[in-house]
Amino acid sequence: MNGAVTPSPDSPGAPDSGGMLRLGKHAFPPGQPLIMAIVNRTPDSFFQPGLTWAESAAFERVDQAIAEGADIIDVGGIPAAPGSEVDAAEEIHRIAGFIAAIRSRHPDIVISADTWRHQAGRAACEAGADLLNDSWGGFDGQLADVAAEFGAGLVCAHVGHQRPRTRPFRVAYPDVMADVLAQTLRQAQRAVAAGVQPDRIILDPAHDFGKNTWHSLEVTRGSMS
Repeated sequence: MNGAVTPSPDSPGAPDSGGMLRLGKHAFPPGQPLIMAIVNRTPDSFFQPGLTWAESAAFERVDQAIAEGADIIDVGGIPAAPGSEVDAAEEIHRIAGFIAAIRSRHPDIVISADTWRHQAGRAACEAGADLLNDSWGGFDGQLADVAAEFGAGLVCAHVGHQRPRTRPFRVAYPDVMADVLAQTLRQAQRAVAAGVQPDRIILDPAHDFGKNTWHSLEVTRGSMS
């Protein structure tokens, strides 16, 4: 996820948030675009591999992004693409201490942890993360429970039927926008049932995840209409 984010509609019976999105100490009004800066704590990111693998370079990137106006710092410890296995313990090692240091260094910035695992999500929240960016569409159902426990936000992303770290192959949808809405709203409803506040839920069409280029262009048009 990068760029504008979209809060989910309030669920039936939930207090009306007025369309506000609440993350950490902040409340963002409807229609306000937010900038998410991605800091990959991996040596093999698809974008400029290893650029922020060294801790000093990663901190420099965080400071630069905040100075340039980033609203959210998103920290990830596993590449999205297929590759070497990164287990939960290694993922936690890569992101938890770094998130804690960002929180100490920038106490007011919204910090996001890009993870699909509840173990890493818990460690990230304990370290000070405000948002769990589940890029793999609810693969680990316990992640919503962690978000609810810590009062964190949760990204509900559409990935079709992809498993984590797999590439789409000849994917097809009768109506890709309808599938995006159905899957993300279903995840949001499960999250609310788990105790996540509706005004802390973000719906992400997840361009290129479980989609070909045409699908990504179609959801861009649909999201803007």
